[in-house]
Amino acid sequence: MRSHRKYRLALLLGTLILSACASTQKPLSDPDNDPWESFNRGMYKFNTAVDRAVLRPIAKGYDKVTPQPVQKGIGNFLHNLSYPATIINLALQGKFKKSAIGTGRFVLNSTVGLLGFFDVATKADIPDYDEDFGQTLAAWGWDDSRYLMLPFFGPSTLRDGIGRFGNNYIDPISQLARQEDEYRPLIFDVVHTRAGLLSQEQALEEAFDPYIFLRDAWLQSREYDIYDGDPPLPDYEDFLD
Repeated sequence: MRSHRKYRLALLLGTLILSACASTQKPLSDPDNDPWESFNRGMYKFNTAVDRAVLRPIAKGYDKVTPQPVQKGIGNFLHNLSYPATIINLALQGKFKKSAIGTGRFVLNSTVGLLGFFDVATKADIPDYDEDFGQTLAAWGWDDSRYLMLPFFGPSTLRDGIGRFGNNYIDPISQLARQEDEYRPLIFDVVHTRAGLLSQEQALEEAFDPYIFLRDAWLQSREYDIYDGDPPLPDYEDFLD
């Protein structure tokens, strides 16, 4: 039965890809960063339809019945649970001092913070880093990558989509789903994350082109993360030319 479900899902995604590629070509809004815009817009429509039909209603229900302090504690726990990936990627990028600091943060929150439900490390002024394999690939030289809207997962790039596989091999929740076929923690993680985005919906809905708004905001945020908050200034001479 599981193989039949995977087959139907693959067939659905294949149909969406073909229909997106076969759609009427329009001028690209960002040829350098988003040359696959036709496909990406089709996938964005698919993700939006799934979100409105399934994920958003569940996230709104979760947000309504779960007190904010409890949501904060759950968010702290999930963040701490995935933190070993940050520690490893800091080391892979040669940031050994930050990796050691991150290890101390993880140990403190996992013990004194009761498995991370309480973020005592932040109160102790220990820095909080955010690194993944996509950022590691960028640090290794893959600076520029084409924008890619992933099914279900949303905004990404080709580089960060590949990096996601590396992240999943470290993430305990992904390992549980992959090795034990236990998907409930993964579903809960997705619902909690989606509930945290409810407050940002208005800006997206009010945008002239929500697809472009989401893409540009995500790419700018990603560049900020890759350069540790200090992205290079634009080359204004190119704009003048």
